[in-house]
Amino acid sequence: MIKAENIAVMNFERALRGMRNPLESWDQSDSKYVSGKFVIGEKDLEVALKLVKAGSDHSKFMRQIFVSMDITAPMSWWWDFDTYKIATTKNSTSRMHKLGTRLLELKDFSIDDEDGETNITPLRLYVLEDINRRIKEYQQLKGTDSKAAAKLWRDIVFDLPQNYNFLSTWTGSYENLGNVYHARKLHKQREFRDFCKIIETLPYSGLITVRKEAA
Repeated sequence: MIKAENIAVMNFERALRGMRNPLESWDQSDSKYVSGKFVIGEKDLEVALKLVKAGSDHSKFMRQIFVSMDITAPMSWWWDFDTYKIATTKNSTSRMHKLGTRLLELKDFSIDDEDGETNITPLRLYVLEDINRRIKEYQQLKGTDSKAAAKLWRDIVFDLPQNYNFLSTWTGSYENLGNVYHARKLHKQREFRDFCKIIETLPYSGLITVRKEAA
């Protein structure tokens, strides 16, 4: 599973003004605020799409359209998503501070199959039960044998399955998301395909999804 919440997209106005700096064509901008919301005009959108299609050398303004969202996804997805960690930041929920403070539940893991249906296998139930058994033991040892507790905690961390979910507040740009979208929209891992659908719902997502022209 993957979900994105508390999504915010920022800085369209300044990014598009900077887009027009090379030709000093600010007077041709037709974007404006309507009822307090910034609306990109047809002329500005046409220029923006043309620059995106021309490639990253011409579409630097995309790096100035900022995105922030809370993403919940399994560790297996985060590992691959970090491939696109250029000028991005994320603050994650912490295994260091929180793992071991409570027993885990099935909802702490991605247990859906390729079709998005819940798939609770005997192995997954066994793993959950085994980890929780060790968490209980860890909680008992913390106050009596710190060395044994530290060893057990390390074992718990190392034995967490890849479908353990992390929540991170991620901040990046439209350029980052464009790289993700074009590389991963047909990826074998369903979480990437679903994330690309989330990208398609962002304001003016056409700037992200438009294909670059062949060199």
